[in-house]
Amino acid sequence: MLLFANFFWGLSFPVIKAVMLLHGVLIPQAGSWFSAIYTVAPRFLLASLVLMALRPFDFWKVTRGEVKQGIIIGLFSSAGMLLQNDAMQFTSASTSAFLTQFYAILIPIYVAVRLRRNPGWIVWTCCALVLAGVAILGRFDWRELSFGRGEWETMVASLFFMGQILWLEHKAFAANRPERLTLVMFVTEALVFAALAGATAPDGASLVTPWTSPAWLALTVTLTVFCTLGSFSIMNAWQPKITATEAGLVYCVEPIFGSVMALFLPAMLSVWAGINYANEQATVHLLVGGGLITAANVVITLKPPPRG
Repeated sequence: MLLFANFFWGLSFPVIKAVMLLHGVLIPQAGSWFSAIYTVAPRFLLASLVLMALRPFDFWKVTRGEVKQGIIIGLFSSAGMLLQNDAMQFTSASTSAFLTQFYAILIPIYVAVRLRRNPGWIVWTCCALVLAGVAILGRFDWRELSFGRGEWETMVASLFFMGQILWLEHKAFAANRPERLTLVMFVTEALVFAALAGATAPDGASLVTPWTSPAWLALTVTLTVFCTLGSFSIMNAWQPKITATEAGLVYCVEPIFGSVMALFLPAMLSVWAGINYANEQATVHLLVGGGLITAANVVITLKPPPRG
């Protein structure tokens, strides 16, 4: 099920890129900061409204634990997305991709220190495979690595994503209902990004104009239904059934789906939305890097359960 969620997140990469290119046509006066935020804010606003419409009484029946966990996860997710998007303006995409996935190794280290227990050689091997795969997939160049604003922001974003994963696993919230937890999380992120969009909008027209575009609406609905409602609902329901370490490794499959979809979706979206977005090409980096990440997920999935 988490692989299925990764499929939806992979879809979000070319769709978000298309939305941002469409922003350049619809609201050219808006800066890159507002454009990035406005690909996120409508998703969580619409997703919150959909959940409230489907289950109108859930919002008033959430428990204190569901409110607490939902707000915390929502804030972690918001902070991670915010820093990751800002960091992309100050570092290369390959460096960002590599450093973002650093939570795959941070989670088992944190768990090992907190529990004072070695997760075992299989987990560490899978971590190494994932990091090597992401480095190859992103064509990461060690000689060009320098820790400036973009690199540090990406590392901090990875910490926030790790926090989101760990708080979802938290045993104190085991009785929380996933659908109500998801609703609180969505409302939290909708409020955060709505405030940020209002603060960064160059004018009132920038907030309204995209909603008049059929192409923008269709792309935003796609992000809402599949990449927000679908993916996060699956994540919140199914991640607690495995360990945070295993989840962190599984989530690294996301770049593979995104890379595969970028081979054919951009041209289709360009014709339909009237933008210039070229397909990416299949490379050895995609095959080798994706293969290592896939191998890590197969190994961690087949790992025997702990004894005792």
